[in-house]
Formats: sequence, C-alpha cells, structure tokens
Amino acid sequence: MTWLVDNFGVVLGYTKTHLYLSLVPLLIGLIIAIPVGTVIRNAHWVRKVTMTVASIAFTIPSLALFVTIPAVVGLPVLDPLNVVIALAVYSTALLIRAVPEALDSVPFAVVDSAEAMGYSSLRRAVAVELPLSLPVLIANIRVVAVTNISLVSVGSVIGIGGLGQLFTQGYQRDYPDQIVAGIISIVFLALVFDAGLYLLGRKLTPWTRLGTVSTKKARA
Repeated sequence: MTWLVDNFGVVLGYTKTHLYLSLVPLLIGLIIAIPVGTVIRNAHWVRKVTMTVASIAFTIPSLALFVTIPAVVGLPVLDPLNVVIALAVYSTALLIRAVPEALDSVPFAVVDSAEAMGYSSLRRAVAVELPLSLPVLIANIRVVAVTNISLVSVGSVIGIGGLGQLFTQGYQRDYPDQIVAGIISIVFLALVFDAGLYLLGRKLTPWTRLGTVSTKKARA
C-alpha cells in the first residue's frame, strides 16, 4: 500500500492507458453489436450461426490473439492497437449475444402495441424495444467492461501498457508491493467503473423503480 501511495503519479498514468485500452473496445463492440444483434434477433438460423461464431471467438486465448493480430493486421507487436483489436473481438462476441437477449426481455404486449400503432420494424426497435431492453443490456455491458479491465493486464506480458505493467515490473524486480499495488488498482478501477455503469443504468431506466416506490408508499 505504501508503494501505491508513493508512486501515485505512475499508477495514474498507467490507469489512463488502462482505461483507453478497456473502453475503446467496449465502444467498438457496442457500435457493431447493437445494429447486428437487432437485425438477427428474429432471423433464427442467422442468430444461431452468429451465436456459435461469437462463442468460438470468445474461447480464443487472449495472449494468442495479442501475438497473432500483429501478423494478420500488419501492426508492430508493441502497438496498443493490438490490444484494442483483440478486446474489440471479445466485446463484440459477448455483446452480440447480449443484444438479442435484451430485446427478448421486452414484453410481447408492448411490441404488439407498437405494431398496432403502425410502427415500422426499425422505428419500433429504436423507439420502443432498445430503450425498454436497457436494464438487461446494461447488466451485460457491465460484465464486458469489467472483463476488458481484467484482460488488458494480460497485454503487459508482451510489453503493452496499462496497470498490468505493475505485475511484470514487480515480478522482474521481485518486489511484491508493486504486484499488490497492481492488483488493488485494477480491482478498484473495475469496481468504480461497474458502479458508474450501474448508476447510469438507473438514471436511464427510471421506470424500473416505479414499482418499488409505489410499494413503499402503499406500506407507508
């Protein structure tokens, strides 16, 4: 803990890099998964094939991707984009499964009502289904965000930045305090970001609290 306090500036610099390497893939995953997941939701065989491919992609070891991507894409081995691309693959693989599942959580009666009001498929998805699917979708986004924060540390094995460097440097120097500082920093970062997404989810879905509020008032 003393090492963490004494070297706070170094840890803060690593944290900024760690956030960049974690959050950019998450955004890329969302940009790809939301439209694709919405389109394949009702195309059963396409959805099944997509889910299978996504499952296979997520089973590829992260270190193998970090090492393979430079040769495939033509980037230098130490380019941070290698980590961004690899984690974007994982994020998309997880989210492309989550989006259809989140849309499935929307009550059929609501979807049926939107159709009866003359909503097109696109308008219904954007204006009705996606907003109402947010509670389930955000829960999955929280899982992906925390997973990315954890996986970025693996990149330090091939020399790419982030808080994982505290592990490799501490191991090379045989300095446990630095390794412990890395663990504390990553866990703290994951908890803070998860809490932030949770609060954002509550802000975006006020209707999920209406039942609780009504129950409390009734009891009072």
